[in-house]
Amino acid sequence: MLFTLKAFEYLLLAAIICSGIILFLLPDNKQAVIAGAVSLTISIFLLLINRQAFEESKNAANQFSIAQKAELYTSLLSNNKSLEKNTFTPARAKALQYCQDMIDDYKKTRNLSRNLYYFLQIATVILSGVTPILVLVDKLEAGQAWLKWLPVICPAIASIVASIVTSFPFQKNALSANTAIELLEAEQEKFILGVTPSYRCYDVSSETEQQQKASQAIEQFIVQVNNIHLQQLQPTEEKQSEKTESAVSAASNESKPEQSQQS
Repeated sequence: MLFTLKAFEYLLLAAIICSGIILFLLPDNKQAVIAGAVSLTISIFLLLINRQAFEESKNAANQFSIAQKAELYTSLLSNNKSLEKNTFTPARAKALQYCQDMIDDYKKTRNLSRNLYYFLQIATVILSGVTPILVLVDKLEAGQAWLKWLPVICPAIASIVASIVTSFPFQKNALSANTAIELLEAEQEKFILGVTPSYRCYDVSSETEQQQKASQAIEQFIVQVNNIHLQQLQPTEEKQSEKTESAVSAASNESKPEQSQQS
């Protein structure tokens, strides 16, 4: 289903591009303009609907995958019928969904920060490399007045883009988000398969102890996921605390000379 919707999306994008080309190349032909405009409108409308259907299908597939992961743990138990009757499988599914939502958020942050960093870096390199060529073109006296401004505009834009790259830590945010994704995915797999002592309860013979261990495993998993998330927030909090401490120390140092003068 997802593959079919994605293929249909590519066809709609191709139709939109073709309609745009027709409108650009045949502006005098009224029939071609009307046909291109109608085709463009219908294609955009179907593309938006297809995007919504794709997102809903993707969410349904994720829900089904998480349900399978939650039920996988009970298959490792020697007496899995007892745990199937209680609420541990829905609770495990909820915990896995919580972790998966956090992974998806970090993936969005990673992709956005990485794409912005690469785009700004490439733009800086291109603008810096084109500047000497524009200086030579200006000396050729091509007769175009706007060419004289390009050797000034391009370095200015390049410096602005470079300042944005250095001011906002896009690369650091992408690396931090990628680290969080790897840690969360590793912790999720440990929880699904029960490969660590804190998540393992199928080696306990008593049914009561199995239920207690399963409940403790869910609690421990939520705590570990929150700890991984808080570890990514600690650098920002530490920087803010350092700035506050430096401001307080600077204010105290300024007040000391005034007190000595009054004495």
